[in-house]
Amino acid sequence: MTLDRAVLAFAAVMVIISAALVYFVSEWWLLLTLFVGLNMLQSAFTGFCPAAKIFQKLGVKPGVAYK
Repeated sequence: MTLDRAVLAFAAVMVIISAALVYFVSEWWLLLTLFVGLNMLQSAFTGFCPAAKIFQKLGVKPGVAYK
């Protein structure tokens, strides 16, 4: 798995977890979804993603988007 796919998979998992928490716990968990979405948007424009940096340090192979 490349770094790009790892970041996308991580974002997807966070959105799914957030949706489950909204359904079972509280609507305030929508803030997590908002944070993930805003982080993805800023990453598209700046190329900086904190999750990508963490995955790089864990040894995930670089992809096209995050080098």
